[in-house]
Amino acid sequence: MRVLFVEKQIDYEPQGIMSLSACLKEAGHEVALAIAAQEDPIQVAREFEPDIVGYSVMTGSQRWYQELNLRIKAALKDKAPFAIFGGPHPTFFPEFIEEPGVDGICIGEGEGPIVDLANALGNGGLKPDIPNWWFKIEDEIVRNPVRPLIRDLDSLPMPDRELIYRKHAPTRQSPIKHFMGSRGCPYNCTYCFNHAYYQIYKREKRGNQRSVDHVIQEVKWVRERYPLEQVVFLDDLFIIYDDWLEEFAEKWPKEVGLPFFCNVRANLIVKGPHKVELLRKAGCHCVSMGIEAANDRIRTELLKRRMTKEEMIQAGRMFRDAGIHITATNILGLPTSTLEDDIETMRLNAAARISYAHAFLFQPYPGTELGQFTQDHGLMEGTFDDISSIAWERSILIFENEAEKHQVEHLQRLFAIGVEFPWLEPVIRLLIKLPHNRVVDTFFWWLHKLFKGYAIYRRVHPIKMNPLSLLKTAIHYMRMEA
Repeated sequence: MRVLFVEKQIDYEPQGIMSLSACLKEAGHEVALAIAAQEDPIQVAREFEPDIVGYSVMTGSQRWYQELNLRIKAALKDKAPFAIFGGPHPTFFPEFIEEPGVDGICIGEGEGPIVDLANALGNGGLKPDIPNWWFKIEDEIVRNPVRPLIRDLDSLPMPDRELIYRKHAPTRQSPIKHFMGSRGCPYNCTYCFNHAYYQIYKREKRGNQRSVDHVIQEVKWVRERYPLEQVVFLDDLFIIYDDWLEEFAEKWPKEVGLPFFCNVRANLIVKGPHKVELLRKAGCHCVSMGIEAANDRIRTELLKRRMTKEEMIQAGRMFRDAGIHITATNILGLPTSTLEDDIETMRLNAAARISYAHAFLFQPYPGTELGQFTQDHGLMEGTFDDISSIAWERSILIFENEAEKHQVEHLQRLFAIGVEFPWLEPVIRLLIKLPHNRVVDTFFWWLHKLFKGYAIYRRVHPIKMNPLSLLKTAIHYMRMEA
């Protein structure tokens, strides 16, 4: 079968699509990719003539993909492809199957399901009872249960990176590339999908990890073929298991020796300070941790993040003292929070010596506990369809004071600067009172982008680039939506 994946844009390697493509190719199917930001997906579909067209969809982008899918089906009406949707939005909002043009949605992990579907269609017709799939067959919805999670991640083929690198020059040429060594997360943060995910996969182990050797094998394969100077690990589980981290710290410097970036959790670091030393030994250059909110009630009760401000400050300083940079994620405009709460979060980041502070406007994603809380309490304007695909344009929450809402939206752009220069807080308080208009919004956008670019290039991912490569990277970065 011929399978075409369509992506709106490529920010970095889409791990899910690469894994699905590898499994499909291993099963004998042909796979292609269309990137809407650089080509016409409809023309690609006309030339490739896919039997299946697939979309990985996050909430906020579902309407864009649905409308594009209808246009592709119309363009190929003589042999319309079977249209499938996977990713977070269909998984947590499976009613999406009822939308026009949607033939199937995949809930949860997709490697086995997509191969089973391609095999069935290639062998003469659709089998309606494939686990993980919901199908629309003659206006009837067929809802199948999910199969068990893949526990042995080493059993999967190496992700099909060539699918991305052949098509997308900025990712291929970048000396920074992204990898995953595990799947899953044991925590229940209310704004995240993990707790909802394990409502689907009940009684499953909350996280599975690849072996150290398997991860190293993939990184070495990439380095032999493409530019690679720094590795970014996207895992939630990277530092949880001491035995895995100890083995990694022993083997990585000897077999790879590249600086890397990974995610950490403040309370795990404070309770296990040896983890900092293991990361330093392995060659970690930068880590990221979630701060999210400084207010104790919001952080512990609303977000269910069981850690203290003191732990976050201590963890940040431990990394900086070890010569490791640290970034942090923060959520502004949370339900029941105020502008002063967000200012307090900015101060907490500064106290933790954060090298770069990411700030996002809260998005009430469907399927998450906090998204449901927002909807149940009437704190959201519109519906889930109004959620932006990027989390730093506008808030869709209802604030008691509309002026304060606009100030929180402006603060998102200036947050990292306030963390870097705490003495600018009085100036920032004045700036965020400016109205929303084209001039002000554009000015804040440039401030945000330029400072972020500086911090990422000098601290988070410091790599050597010639002037031309740096210019190309900057242009690509400025054009990205998110």
